[in-house]
Amino acid sequence: MSATRLSKGFTLIELLAVIAIIALLAALTVPGVQRVRVAANRAKCATNMRHIGIATMQYIADHDGVFPRTRHSAEASESWIFTLAPYLGEVDDIRISPADPYARERRRRRSTSYILNDIVVDPLTDPFGTPLPGGYGRLSRIPAPTATILAVVISDDRGTGPANDHTHARTWGSFDRLLSDVEADRHRIGSRHASRTLGSAPYLYVDGSVRIFEASEIQAILDSGHNIGEPGQAP
Repeated sequence: MSATRLSKGFTLIELLAVIAIIALLAALTVPGVQRVRVAANRAKCATNMRHIGIATMQYIADHDGVFPRTRHSAEASESWIFTLAPYLGEVDDIRISPADPYARERRRRRSTSYILNDIVVDPLTDPFGTPLPGGYGRLSRIPAPTATILAVVISDDRGTGPANDHTHARTWGSFDRLLSDVEADRHRIGSRHASRTLGSAPYLYVDGSVRIFEASEIQAILDSGHNIGEPGQAP
């Protein structure tokens, strides 16, 4: 009797039940794996930024308090990330975010996944290059390094060439304007949501700290009329 039952194997109902259980376990496991991957990429991205922060401080110490210039400035012939290369070691690893969908192209074009706050690092000049009041460019001119953003994760909507190495932070009057520079939902599960608020990104501050904000937090701050790109105004 027992041998007869075993020889028949699974019934159709039993087989369907097994398939249903496997499907349920897969549905429960895949989001968990994705969350782990997102967390790991976000941690590596934040670590890259910390290295950039340390390298920037070392550069400033060697250059009379001046920040490395971006391609926004006539003083820069290549992306600032290569100006910092002597202080970074593995610059080709550090300059690319692990979640950057254009990583290969940025490596090839000698650009970076991270862009500097142009208000902070580049002096304010007129069209002829003459310095204007209200500019920064030096560490000594930053009013509150602990509340000033130095670098952000570049938006996927920006180009991948080396000239795209800086923000246009003075225009960040709304969340939509910030998104033209910053991938505020860089670390997310799946593709972009229409709202662009389902994800997070790290932000490097002038004091070298890195803080991670949910995109929805940044949206709320900017849509209240507060420009976080201005020195001393970051959360």
